[in-house]
Amino acid sequence: MDWTDRHCRRFWRALTSHARVYTEMVTTGALLHGDVERHLRFNEEEHPAALQLGGAVPADLATCAALGETWGYDEINLNCGCPSDRVQNGRFGACLMAEPALVRDCIAAMCEVCDIPVTVKHRIGIDHQECYSELVDFVGTVASGGAKVFIVHARKAWLQGLSPKDNREIPPLNYDWVYHLKRDFPELTIVINGGIETLDACEAHLEHVDGVMLGRAPYQNPWLLSEVDTRLFGASEAVSPDRESAIQVMLPYIEQQLADGARLHHVTRHMLGLYQGQYGGRQYRRHLSEHAHKAESDMKILLEAMAFAQTPPEHAAAAG
Repeated sequence: MDWTDRHCRRFWRALTSHARVYTEMVTTGALLHGDVERHLRFNEEEHPAALQLGGAVPADLATCAALGETWGYDEINLNCGCPSDRVQNGRFGACLMAEPALVRDCIAAMCEVCDIPVTVKHRIGIDHQECYSELVDFVGTVASGGAKVFIVHARKAWLQGLSPKDNREIPPLNYDWVYHLKRDFPELTIVINGGIETLDACEAHLEHVDGVMLGRAPYQNPWLLSEVDTRLFGASEAVSPDRESAIQVMLPYIEQQLADGARLHHVTRHMLGLYQGQYGGRQYRRHLSEHAHKAESDMKILLEAMAFAQTPPEHAAAAG
């Protein structure tokens, strides 16, 4: 939430053309009673793109899934993994793992109105669920509703006593249960998620499952995505050979967004980590952080930040 908006996803497409990108979780209430265009508008360059929904009423989810297909998304994903209090109060997200029959009915309702895939993102369990058999029951029941793709965060969600941030870090990872799901459900597509930070780790997981979802790692270090196409999808070349090329790809998009009334930081806030670990990366981030939010800021600010990152060490030392 508040991270993988359409500007973020467009930026990621300057780094990978093959990886599937997911929206922020959009609640059914936001679509049924709010600004549909604001929530569903996205860029053609984002394909393949999945719309992630939050909800627990089959009829409402069906209506929103149909909207997502009409707007051109390639997949509808039901979130059964978010542990936040607000989501729990709405009786959806991770607490739905306690109601596999309801999730099955939600999936069936969405599949009834969609020709695109309807998938599920979930945890390996919640508070009281300690047995692998309970995870098997959840997956088997939901699959009977028509879901064929399960994105499994390899941690339990502790709904009582932990914040959403703690739920991403404290419950121990259990990759073996996700691997075991693939062995028990060979006909399903099983995608693993949780604590995965490198492409080496992705390749290791792909020995056991069908796919890997990266969460915060590419947000903090976007350049991680630059090798996804060549290493994981067999592409002959990367979308952008270097970080400067990725920025150049974004310039026409940013120019259009500024013309439409956006501020520079609406886009560049997602680009702050591009030079993580590189010489000049701190100056690049600082320049964008200090200037991109200003109403008068334009692409000159981004180009200036890029110049900081390109300054060779010996020149910077002499200038300093």
